[in-house]
Amino acid sequence: MALFESYERRIGKITAVLNENGIASIEEAGKVCQDAGIDPYNITKAIQPICFENACWAYVVGAAIAIKRGCKKAYEAAEVIGEGLQAFCIPGSVAEDRKVGIGHGNLGAMLLKEETKCFAFLAGHESFAAAEGAIGIARSANKVRNEALRVILNGLGKDAAQIISRINGFTYVQTKFDYYTGKLEIVRQIPYSKGERAKVNCYGADDVREGVAIMHHEGVDVSITGNSTNPTRFQHPVAGTYKKECYELGKKYFSVASGGGTGRTLHPDNMAAGPASYGMTDTMGRMHSDAQFAGSSSVPAHVEMMGFLGIGNNPMVGATVAVAVAVEEAMSK
Repeated sequence: MALFESYERRIGKITAVLNENGIASIEEAGKVCQDAGIDPYNITKAIQPICFENACWAYVVGAAIAIKRGCKKAYEAAEVIGEGLQAFCIPGSVAEDRKVGIGHGNLGAMLLKEETKCFAFLAGHESFAAAEGAIGIARSANKVRNEALRVILNGLGKDAAQIISRINGFTYVQTKFDYYTGKLEIVRQIPYSKGERAKVNCYGADDVREGVAIMHHEGVDVSITGNSTNPTRFQHPVAGTYKKECYELGKKYFSVASGGGTGRTLHPDNMAAGPASYGMTDTMGRMHSDAQFAGSSSVPAHVEMMGFLGIGNNPMVGATVAVAVAVEEAMSK
């Protein structure tokens, strides 16, 4: 019986990658993890219980390769886990074209490196429920980080930001941008809870310029865009402009373009069929991103449809970080 979905379309690539790393089969990869005392299958399942079997086995493969290579640091393990995820991309798919597995590995690595101080969700406010996942990601990463990872949210609309902060217990940071001087002023800060939720700063901007100023104010090192609301008006332009300005300042900034297929929503270009339907938001994502995801932030079936794994992109970030941390802990014993 096949171990996971689309087994026949995937197994050739997977076996080749395993063999390159001295592992004969997926079953042997499972034993490598078991012998090291880690369980990537159930770590993944616990993060998104409705994920597909292929997602669980992809993390088994990635972790086994990381163990075989002797990765002692979580960020090193995350990069190698990305190679395992990439092996599961169906040939000729959108996920294969965008190197989504490698992107997820690189993003996980960035979140685990000490040089990354601030992680931003750059999104329409309806996507800010994703911050729940970000808190979990930070919690996992902080097990092996010396300095805790800061998480912020940056979206369009001050009222929306305050409402979301109040609902979720974040700290609302009201700003005012001076268009004459280009200066950002912090008007007030309102924490709507105590503890780790209150550590998440939530910003609402009036436009792209203020959004970019907020990124500079927080010193954002890594961001991930949503793609449901205002992708062409806010998320992608802010990430792209900030990327350019970081380059001019000599600052390292890792940008991820994510959400609903990155380009299949909210644009007239998307009325066509097949690969040609990837319209303006897809194009903008390609212009600024270091990694471009494919499929829904949360719906496993949509990510699977892109030729990748049956797990949402946000839970996948959490799984990458959690499994990489487990590898470091196992290798340090």
